[in-house]
Amino acid sequence: MTIHENLLGGPPPTHLPDEPEPRELLAQGTAPADVAAKYPTSSLAWAQLADEAFERGAAVESYAYARTGYHRGLDALRRSGWKGHGPVPWEHEPNRGFLRALHALARAAQAIGEQEEYERCTQFLKDSSPTAAQTLG
Repeated sequence: MTIHENLLGGPPPTHLPDEPEPRELLAQGTAPADVAAKYPTSSLAWAQLADEAFERGAAVESYAYARTGYHRGLDALRRSGWKGHGPVPWEHEPNRGFLRALHALARAAQAIGEQEEYERCTQFLKDSSPTAAQTLG
């Protein structure tokens, strides 16, 4: 038995369970809308929909997709023992869908003038995973 000790005294990192099917479908080029329809709990599919909408200049649509992915991710985090704060490491690939949705939500919020939401989501991303914040920009 291995005992992991958090030397900072905070909550342990949360690692979401792997959902390889939606990730593999997206990697194979399946349309994110088709993946979201088949796997509606996949934050990664919603994050990709948010990214595509943002790239088209559809910030409100991006916001809606990102918010869906964010809330689906919060549900998954809570089911995994997350108590509302603590690390959600980017290095654990199944966490990336939630982190990408959170980043997309911040970006879309800023684009539509929701400054408070932008600041809250940006800080939440930094607090959850400094690596994600740096990687996603």
